[in-house]
Amino acid sequence: MARDIPIGNGNMLVAFNHLYQICDWYFPLVGQENHTAGHPFRLGIMWQHQFSWVDDAAWERRLRYQERTLATDVTLAHAGWGVTVRVTDFVDVHDNILLRRFEWQNPRAEPAALRIFFHHDFHLYGVDVGDTVFYDPMTQALVHYKGHRYFLMSGQVGEAVGVSEWAIGRKEVGGMEGTWRDAEDGRLEQNAIAQGSVDSTYALTLELDAGQTGVLWAWVCAGQSLEEVRQLNSVVAFETPGALLDRTEAVWRLWLKKKRVSLAEADPFEPLYDRSLLILRTNVDNRGGILAANDSDIMHHSRDTYSYVWPRDGAWVARALDVAGYPTLSARFFAFAADVLDPGGYFLHKYNPDRSLASSWHPWWMEGRPELPIQEDETGVVLWALWQHFVDWRDVEVVEPWLNRLVFEAGQFLADYRHPKTGLPWPSWDLWEERRGIHAYTVAAVYAGLTAASRFARAFGARERAASFQRAADEVNAAFFQYFWDQAENRFLRRLVPSVDAPDTFQTDATADASLLLLPQLGLVDPGDPRMRQTARWVRERLWVPTAVGGLARYENDSYQRDPRHMALPGNPWFLCTLWYADYVMMTASTVDELQPASQLLAWAADHARASGVMAEQLDPERGTPVSVSPLTWSHAAFVLSLARYREALAKLTPQTARGEDWGVERIGW
Repeated sequence: MARDIPIGNGNMLVAFNHLYQICDWYFPLVGQENHTAGHPFRLGIMWQHQFSWVDDAAWERRLRYQERTLATDVTLAHAGWGVTVRVTDFVDVHDNILLRRFEWQNPRAEPAALRIFFHHDFHLYGVDVGDTVFYDPMTQALVHYKGHRYFLMSGQVGEAVGVSEWAIGRKEVGGMEGTWRDAEDGRLEQNAIAQGSVDSTYALTLELDAGQTGVLWAWVCAGQSLEEVRQLNSVVAFETPGALLDRTEAVWRLWLKKKRVSLAEADPFEPLYDRSLLILRTNVDNRGGILAANDSDIMHHSRDTYSYVWPRDGAWVARALDVAGYPTLSARFFAFAADVLDPGGYFLHKYNPDRSLASSWHPWWMEGRPELPIQEDETGVVLWALWQHFVDWRDVEVVEPWLNRLVFEAGQFLADYRHPKTGLPWPSWDLWEERRGIHAYTVAAVYAGLTAASRFARAFGARERAASFQRAADEVNAAFFQYFWDQAENRFLRRLVPSVDAPDTFQTDATADASLLLLPQLGLVDPGDPRMRQTARWVRERLWVPTAVGGLARYENDSYQRDPRHMALPGNPWFLCTLWYADYVMMTASTVDELQPASQLLAWAADHARASGVMAEQLDPERGTPVSVSPLTWSHAAFVLSLARYREALAKLTPQTARGEDWGVERIGW
C-alpha cells in the first residue's frame, strides 16, 4: 500500500495509507522506532445509530494536501448516509504533536450528532510486549507508554477539552482483536488501565442543529516522559489547536519560498516540485539522516524495511536539497556521513538514523576469503555531492572540519582500493545491491569522488594530496575507456567480472542498465560523446516498458517486485530511471525543441504520481499503481533535480538569460 499522505516535523513522522489509516508512526527519530509496527490505526464514524470504519468500501476517500504546506486536505464521504467530513491532519512544526481537525455540516432538518471514534494500536518500540495504556484523570486523556516512549491522546469539542468516552483493552492474545471491535456497537466500557499487548479507542461527539457546521479536534502528544506529554497537552489547550495549525501552515509556506529553481509563471510542474520538497522533508531526520523510505508494508517482502540511511541515496537527495536551496539540511547529512565513515575510509551498506550500523545482506566472507561488504559508489558519490554543495554555497567554515575526517580519508581509500595493473576499482556490490563486480556506475562514482577530493585538497592548499588524488582519478578515467567500451556492440558495458585467478582478466556483462545514464552526471563521460549517445539510445530502446504505462525499467529482466505475468517485459517502470533518461536528453539538447522529450518525461512522472503527489519506487506496468515502497525519497529528489536541470537547460538555450558569478571553482558533471 502507498503512504498517500506522510506528515512530520523532522522528529516525528506519521504516515496514512490510501484507506486513510495511520500505518506508520516514527518518533523520536524519523525512520527509527516505528510505534505501529505496520498495524493500522482505524477511524470510525457513527451516524444515526449506524457505525462504519472509514476504510470500508462505502466511504469515498479523497486524500490530498493543502497547497504548499504539510497539512492534509482529506474528504470522507458516505453516499448512503449523506455524510461528508473534511479533515486536516498535521504534525506541529515545533512540538511533537499530531493534530486533526474534523469539520462536518449537519445535513438533516433537525438536530443530529456525529460520533467519531479514534483507535490507537501502538506497538511501542515496534513490539507489542510490555505496553501500558491508562486513563489519566489529571489531563482527562488516554496515555500509552513503555520505557521512555509516551503518547497522550485527547481532543476538544467546543470549549470542552478531554476524553469522556473510551475503551482500553488487550489485543492479539487469546483471540482478542482489540477495542476497535468493541467500539463497533458504539459502547465504550471505560476500563481504567491495561498492560501487555494493548490498544485503545475513544470517541468525540459533535452535536449540531439543522444545517449547522461544527468542528472538533483530536490530538496525540509524543514525548519521553509522562511529564513531557502532559506539558505538550497543556500547550495545545493554551495555544489552541487552530493557532498551532496557523503557525505550521505559515512555516512550511515560508520554507518553500527559499527554493532557488527559477520556475516559469504558472509552471505546470511547480505543484509537484513543491510537494516533492515537502515530502523529502518528512523523510529527513533533524539529526542529519536521510531515510530512503518509511513504508512498513515492504516488511511483507523481506521482513525488513527501507527505513535506513543509505549514503548513496542520501547523497543524491542532499544534491537535490542543495539545488533547491536548502543547504542546512544537506550539511546535516554530510555531518552524519563524516560521523559514520569507517576508519578505513569507506561507507558500509547502510545506517540507522542514530548513526548505528544497519542490517545488511552483503557478506564479509566470499569464496573462501574475506571481502569488504561495500557498495563503493556510496563512498564516491558522497564526496561528489559534498563538492557540489561547496561550489553552490561556499561555506568554508562548515566544510573545513570535514576535510580530514571525511574527504581525505575517503579520497585515500578510493585511490588505494584499485587493481595496481588495470587502475580500476576492486569489485564491490552494485547500486542495485544485487551483484558483485566492477560496475560502470561505480567507476563513475569513484572517478567523481577522487576528482572531488582533489579539488577540495587544491582549494584548501593541500597540493600534494590534490595531485595524488587527481592522478588516481585520471587513471580510473583512462581505465574505464580501455576496459568498458564494447567495440563489437558499440556501447559501454554495464559490468566487468574479474577472474578469481587472474583479476586483470574479465568476463563482460553487456546488460542494458539505466545506471549507465548517470555516467555524464558524474563527469566520467561527456554527454555529447558519440559513445555515450549510442549507449543512451540503446538503454532507452531496451528498457522502455512497452505498455500503456510506459516508463523506464532498471535493467533487462529485472525480477525485483515483478509480477510473474509481466515476465516478457524488461521490468517494472521506475521513476528514477525514467527521470535519468530525461536528464540525459536535457544534457544533450542543443535547441529548445530538443528539450521537448524531456518535458514529456517530466509530465510522465507527474501523471503517475499519486493524487496527493506521492511517488513510489516503481509502478505496476499494466495498472500504473505503486509497487514496493511509496513514497521513495530518491524518486522525489530525482524529480527536483530533473526539473532544475530542465530550467537550467531552457535558460542556456535562451539568449537573454544572465549568467551567474564565477568564483573560481567548478562543478563535476552536473
